[in-house]
Amino acid sequence: MKQKNSLILPILTFFIVLFSCSTSSDSHQTILEQNIPEFKSATSIEEVRSQIKKLPTDDIWWNVYGTDQSWNFKNAYRFMPTVAVYREGQVNSLSINLNTEIEKFEVETKEGKRAFQEVIDSENSNTMGLVVVKNGEIVYEYYPNQEPYEKPIFWSVTKVVVSALVGILEDRGQIDTKKAISHYLPELVNSDFKDVTVRNILDMASGVNCQENYEDWGSCYYQYSATVGDGFWNENSPKSPYKFLATVKPGFSYEQGTNFEYSGVNTFLLSWLVEETMQMPFQDALSSEIWSKIGMESDALLLAPRFGVANTHGGLMARLRDVARFGMLYTPSAKTLTDEQIISDRIVNLIKNEGNLKLWEKAKEGGWLPPDMSHSAYQWDQVYTNHDFFKGGWCGQGLLVNPDKDLVVAYTGFCNDPQSSELNLLPVLRQVLNGVFPANQ
Repeated sequence: MKQKNSLILPILTFFIVLFSCSTSSDSHQTILEQNIPEFKSATSIEEVRSQIKKLPTDDIWWNVYGTDQSWNFKNAYRFMPTVAVYREGQVNSLSINLNTEIEKFEVETKEGKRAFQEVIDSENSNTMGLVVVKNGEIVYEYYPNQEPYEKPIFWSVTKVVVSALVGILEDRGQIDTKKAISHYLPELVNSDFKDVTVRNILDMASGVNCQENYEDWGSCYYQYSATVGDGFWNENSPKSPYKFLATVKPGFSYEQGTNFEYSGVNTFLLSWLVEETMQMPFQDALSSEIWSKIGMESDALLLAPRFGVANTHGGLMARLRDVARFGMLYTPSAKTLTDEQIISDRIVNLIKNEGNLKLWEKAKEGGWLPPDMSHSAYQWDQVYTNHDFFKGGWCGQGLLVNPDKDLVVAYTGFCNDPQSSELNLLPVLRQVLNGVFPANQ
């Protein structure tokens, strides 16, 4: 009898555990199904073929507008070479705690007061997607013109990803921003950039006469842009940004450190500095130092149309939530992504408080700036008195970070025409955020 009982107990235990596991698995599957939205294909085979046929052959691919531009921004990886930026490990899921005040908040528009959601849905808005993260939680998320999983191009928002890596290496003592760029890149000794400090390059204040120019294909800037496939190129175009910048001598428009002059050349020089310091391609440095460390949802991409060289001044393609996660590194919520402090308090405070005020004196005197804009620093082009950091991209992309409020916004968009007559989202967005989240809240 004792032997019989000893056999029955294990058998009963086996079936109880089996039933429990089956029930738990079914329950877990139901929970997952409830949390994962149904997948919706963003485009069809026929649409892909049709859109690629529309691409210009005598001009650069992005120089189209309207819905064609929107499609191109979301699908550039289908027709342009890219390099990968890799994620690793478990995804750090962002909690969702929606704040309905945001969509209802009324803002001033040309047509009078409108709820923010109405503005986003209006004919004047070309927003493709928008994510707002407060205290590490998603409080607003909307995708009127893209799928959440898509990786649209963020254009010049890419620039602050580059400056983030420079700041990381600076904190390690591997870069001194007071030194001339040629101290680290001796290839530049025959270039007009030779004596420009790393800090002035970070602040778009090199003084070298190579500011952005997409009208004159023979200009210093356009020739550079052709080397990375951002401008239109042919067999006669310069083929290497490294060789081109090593010998470029366009002269000087200002003394370095005295005036803000926007140029993606500055950003590429910084990415070259990162590559030289870390002895690896830029996309691998970004993978190593940031993208693999904070639980991103997906690998990112960088455009690299010519010879596999990443377009570091404007080629980042990533999910909106992942760009928001990057922005969180500048806020207290960074600790919810990783135990490692990737962006130091020193860098955050420098951006907040140590901008070169000389750079915007003329613009302020001319009344060309928002009254509460303070300065720019480290590729963040607009730092406001309430400590909003903003970096925009051509035709409707943006990353806004406020460390004091623990607030991050990432968004994407497109243009209907070359004059960008559609809504400028930033001032509207700041009205909403300053209204819903006042200072110290």
